[in-house]
Amino acid sequence: MAAPPRPRAAAVTDPTPAVTALATKVPRRPRWFVTLFATDVWERFSFYGMSAILVLYLTQDTARGGLGMSAGDAALLYGLYMAAVFLASVPGGWLGDRVLGARRAVLYGGVLIALGHLAMAVPVTGPLYPGLLLIACGTGLLKPNMAGLLSEFYDREDRTGRDAGFAVFYMSVQVSALVAPVVVGALGEGVNWHLGFGAAALGMGAGLLQYVRGLRHLGDAGLAPERPATPAERARVLRIASAATAAAVLGYGTDAALGAFRIAHLMALGGLLCVVSPVLCFWRLLRDRRLAPGERVRVRAYVWLFLASAVFWALFLQGGSAFALFARHATDREVFGRTVPASWFQAAVPLFVLVLAPLLARWWTRAGDRMPTAVKYAAGMGATAAAYAVMACAAARASDGSRVSPLWLLLAFLLLAVGEVSFAPVGMSAATAIAPPGFVNRTVALFWLSGALGGGVGGNALKLSGDRVPGPAYFLVLAAVALVTSVTLHLGRRPLTGRLTV
Repeated sequence: MAAPPRPRAAAVTDPTPAVTALATKVPRRPRWFVTLFATDVWERFSFYGMSAILVLYLTQDTARGGLGMSAGDAALLYGLYMAAVFLASVPGGWLGDRVLGARRAVLYGGVLIALGHLAMAVPVTGPLYPGLLLIACGTGLLKPNMAGLLSEFYDREDRTGRDAGFAVFYMSVQVSALVAPVVVGALGEGVNWHLGFGAAALGMGAGLLQYVRGLRHLGDAGLAPERPATPAERARVLRIASAATAAAVLGYGTDAALGAFRIAHLMALGGLLCVVSPVLCFWRLLRDRRLAPGERVRVRAYVWLFLASAVFWALFLQGGSAFALFARHATDREVFGRTVPASWFQAAVPLFVLVLAPLLARWWTRAGDRMPTAVKYAAGMGATAAAYAVMACAAARASDGSRVSPLWLLLAFLLLAVGEVSFAPVGMSAATAIAPPGFVNRTVALFWLSGALGGGVGGNALKLSGDRVPGPAYFLVLAAVALVTSVTLHLGRRPLTGRLTV
C-alpha cells in the first residue's frame, strides 16, 4: 500500500503522468536524490517487513513464541496501529512545516522508528505496545516530511521533473513492500519472531545511516520550517497536547489501578480519534470564512469521496490481518516439500501494483475526462468487491477444514492491487484538485484521515465476527459492502463530478 505524503501543493500532482513516467527511461539522479531515495527504501523495508508478521506473531500460540491473542483482538490492534500511522501524519506534517523543518523531522522520525523496532525485537511482551506507538509516531513524522523535502529540489513549474521524481519514490514503496515480507517473514516465521522484528530495526538503521551520510548533499533544503509557528501558537499547541496526554494518562492510570484495564480500552481511544478527527477537520474547513461559495460546494462533494476512501481502506488494510490469517490456517503452502511462510503472501500486492500501475495509467490517459475520479473509484471498489467474493469462495471450499490452492489468495491480492492503484494516487490527486487556495495542506490531510477511519473501522470487523479464521459469510458481507459502494459511486458519477468541478 502507498504511504502518506506531506500535505503540500508543490509535492502532490496528478498521478497519471507520474506513474506513466515509470514506463520511460529514468535519467541518472543527483546525489541528493539517491540519499532520499535510499532512506525511503530502507524505511519502507522496515515498516512493511514488520507489518507482514505482526498479526501472525500476535495470534501464534505462546508455546511457539507468539502472544496467543485471538484473531479478533489481533485484527483490531493491527487496524488501529495502521490508523495511528495515518493520524500521526497530520501532526507530523505540522511539526515539519512550523517547528522542526523537514530535514530534522525526517531524522527524528527515523530515530523513533528505529527505537520502536528495537523495542519489539526484545524477546519479552512488555515493549510491544510502546514499540508500536514509537513506530506510528515516527512514521507520521518521517513520511510527510520526506515528501516535502523531495519537493524542495524541484521548481514549482517543473511538473515533469517532479512527477518523475515522485513516481520513482512511489515505486520505491512497492519494491520495499515486495522484498520486506520475504526477508522479514522468513526470519520471523522460520526462526524467531523477534529476530524478524530485529531485521526491520536493522533496515531502519541502514536508512538512518544513509540519510546522515548524505546530508551534505541536501544543501539548505529543509533546514528551517517554511512558516515558523509563533511563540503563542507553539504555546497553545503545547497546552492542548499536554492536557490531552495528562487526561489519557490519568484515565488509563485509574483504570489500571482499579484492575479493570484491558487493551481493548486503549484501542477504544484510537477508534474514537479515527472518527472524531476527520469530522473536526471537515467542520473547521467548511466554517472558514475565506472559502468562496463554489469552494464550499467542492468540499461538501468531496465528503462522498472521503467516505468511499474510508470504505476502501477498511477493506484493503485487512490484507495484513484477515487475509494473513486465511493464508496461515486455510491455504496450502507446500511447494516442493517446503512450507512457504504465510507472510510471503503480503508481497503479492506490491508485485501486482508494479505491473498494473503503468498499464492503468496509460488507460486513464487515453480516456481523459471520460473517466473522472468517481468512475475510477467505482472501478477500484468493484475490483475490491471481486477480491472479497473470491475469498468467500475460497473460504467456502475450506469450510470442511481442508486447505485451498494459493491461487485463490493470489487472485484476491491481484484484485486488491487494482483497487489500490485506483484509490491511492487518484485520491491524492482529487484532494489537491478540489482544495481551495491556501488550504491544500488541510484538504490532503483529509484524504489520509480516510485511511485512519478505514483502519479503525476495518480493525473491528473481524473482532465483531468472532471467528478465528474468516469464514465465507464474513468475506461475502464485505464483498456486498464494496459492491454497493461501487454501484453508488457509478450512479452518482455525473452530479458528483459536476459539484467537484464547480
